[in-house]
Amino acid sequence: MKTKQIVFVLLRIVPAIILLQTLYFKFSAAPESVFIFETLGLEPYGRIGLGVVELITAMLLLVPRTTWIGALLGMGIMAGALFSHITTLGVVVQDDGGTLFIMALITFLCCLALAWTQRDQIPLFKR
Repeated sequence: MKTKQIVFVLLRIVPAIILLQTLYFKFSAAPESVFIFETLGLEPYGRIGLGVVELITAMLLLVPRTTWIGALLGMGIMAGALFSHITTLGVVVQDDGGTLFIMALITFLCCLALAWTQRDQIPLFKR
C-alpha cells in the first residue's frame, strides 16, 4: 500500500471511529451527553437525532464511493459541535480536560482533508 493510500484510509477511519464511539453515550443517555444536550436545549431529540446522523456519516465515510458525502456531513456536524463548545459549552465540559472538543476538532480536520482530496467527486465542484 502506498503512503497516499494509507493516509486516505486513516483519514476515513479516524473520524468514523470517533463518531461511532460516541454513539454509545448518546443512545444510552449517558449523563455527560444528557448534560450537553440539555445545555443546548436539544435533549432528548437532538441527542438521538444527531446520533442517527453521526451513524450514517460514519458509514458513508467508510465506503470509498460515498466518502465525500460523509466528509461534508462530518464537517457540518463538527462545525456545529465546535461552535457549541466555543459559544455555550466551553472547551472543557464537566472536567473532561477538553477531550470532546479535541475529538470534534480532529474529526473536523480529517473530514476537511477528505473533502479536499475528494473534491473531484463532489458534483458542485466537478469540472
